[in-house]
Amino acid sequence: ASALIANGVHLVGRSFKYHRPRGIMAAGAEEPNALVQLRTGERTEPNARATMAELFDGLIATSQNCWPSVGFDLGAINDIASRILPAGFYYKTFMWPPSAWMFYERFIRRAAGLGQAPDDPDPDHYDKRYAPCDVLVIGAGPAGLAAALAAGRAGARVVLCDEQAEMGGQLLNGVDRIDGRPALDWVRESLAELAQLPEVRLLTRTTCFGYYDHNALALVERVADHLAKPGPGQPRQRLWRLRARRVVLATGAIERPLVFRDNDRPGIMLAGAAAAYATRYAAAPGRRVLVFTGNDSAYRAARALFDAGVGIAAVVDLRPEPTGAVVDEVRNRGIEVLGGWAITGTQGTRRVALAELMRLDGDGDRVAGPARQIACDAIAMSGGWNPTVHLFSQARGKLVYDSGRGIFLPGQADQALACAGACNGAFSLAACLREGAAAGAAAAGLAGFSGAPQSAPTVTDEFETPARVMWSVSSDRPVGEGGKHFVDFQNDVTAADIGLAAREGYTSVEHLKRYTTTGMGTDQGKLSNVNALGLMAEILAAEPGAVGTTTFRPPYTPVSFGALAGRDIGALADPVRTTAMHDWHVQAGAKFEDVGQWKRPWYYPKPGESMHDAVDREVKA
Repeated sequence: ASALIANGVHLVGRSFKYHRPRGIMAAGAEEPNALVQLRTGERTEPNARATMAELFDGLIATSQNCWPSVGFDLGAINDIASRILPAGFYYKTFMWPPSAWMFYERFIRRAAGLGQAPDDPDPDHYDKRYAPCDVLVIGAGPAGLAAALAAGRAGARVVLCDEQAEMGGQLLNGVDRIDGRPALDWVRESLAELAQLPEVRLLTRTTCFGYYDHNALALVERVADHLAKPGPGQPRQRLWRLRARRVVLATGAIERPLVFRDNDRPGIMLAGAAAAYATRYAAAPGRRVLVFTGNDSAYRAARALFDAGVGIAAVVDLRPEPTGAVVDEVRNRGIEVLGGWAITGTQGTRRVALAELMRLDGDGDRVAGPARQIACDAIAMSGGWNPTVHLFSQARGKLVYDSGRGIFLPGQADQALACAGACNGAFSLAACLREGAAAGAAAAGLAGFSGAPQSAPTVTDEFETPARVMWSVSSDRPVGEGGKHFVDFQNDVTAADIGLAAREGYTSVEHLKRYTTTGMGTDQGKLSNVNALGLMAEILAAEPGAVGTTTFRPPYTPVSFGALAGRDIGALADPVRTTAMHDWHVQAGAKFEDVGQWKRPWYYPKPGESMHDAVDREVKA
């Protein structure tokens, strides 16, 4: 994804339902738009997230869900006909006449896929590994690294895994400082120490995708996905099945997009992702970026973008009077801050080119006054941060809703685990380090290891002013008219679809999900679900906590069938088991039947005998 951005490629795909132009929105596994077909032939892979695919020499990546090309897609006729394709139209349109279902099905199946599955057998092999550990730390950002250090220093067997190719999380962006030095120095020193500890295992490119009973967890390691092909004897992927005495979840948080009119144009992305591309990868998301936010984190992104040489058109803040040190730092850089304004629409075809702004009234329900237009080639938006609670919920943990911040937080745990850092609602760097060190030391202690008390490194905390949570940003037209407020970017679910579902009685979160298809794409609603719940809660005049969440199920991200099968394929998929007398039965002319995986003698026919004749003879004997 960073290579595409660096080379000016912003239109990368088409949305599932309306085939609207789509660009890169995130910088991690939560990406809903930038799905590509990787490689060709027997190694081709559909629906790969460009934000997780590493470059290698000879890589071939193509856009999908478009014809004849991503630039000109005939499927975009669906966008013109969107008025007759609302949420739930599948269930209404294809019910009559019942006899026509088989006719409909051919077209539905043809349109239902995104990428193309390979036709030839997979030439690679896959491994499985079973491993116990005392402490499993999931996520190697600041909280995870601090937790692994504390547990490892106590002598516990520690496994630290992270889904990215490098450990460090948000610290890899290189804008933070720890103990008065660049945070990357602390990351390097921490990883060097962990690598020297004899009972610590570091797993990069490894995603924990399932949390099961009794602290059993499943991880998939992408051993050679970043190579043209695996080396001799090297598996492409490895499935880890771990049993941990204690688990520390340091899975971070996912930035929440803002729901405003025409918020899906290429060039509109999350503020944290825009800053990451500029600072970590030196890939500018645009020459003139407009920042749209309701919280302080986007100001840090604006500061990082500006310091990296990216032009900032302005910061548009939903809060009427944004204040604080980070806001002042942005203003001191000569960046205009528009407090109490909102983006009411965008323009552009293959890339955003202009944003329309209006002032918000006191309660934010309406916009008023003259409109203002700002030219931009990228919009960095931030509606806040959602703690990544997927694994906690898979472990049957209970979520609680924080109405002040508009987020779901881990509540009562049902297994031997602890949450630390951003996934626990601690979004500042200092809090992440403190919680991580405390959780790692506590996990080691509960696993039977006691070490010296661990102190977190020193970080200057930045005070944050309260955020403004707005599930749908007001416009000068009613929702559903003159543009679309997108909630689920992959499945083209809009705020108007959420309202339609409520009017038709689909107010249960599980019904809402299936009726509108919110969160049913390959991203499983990592960006869309909380906004959808918030919109439904507004319609029902309830809190999102009362509306509840949909069920978080494994896998967290897609897992290949090859990784799940491992070496148990071909003759090993269903191995034949024989008794000690098997050879005698063969010599006696037995016919065999399969009983489970065992070959059992069925009957012993003589020449010319049927099974019935042979059984009769045996009974008489």
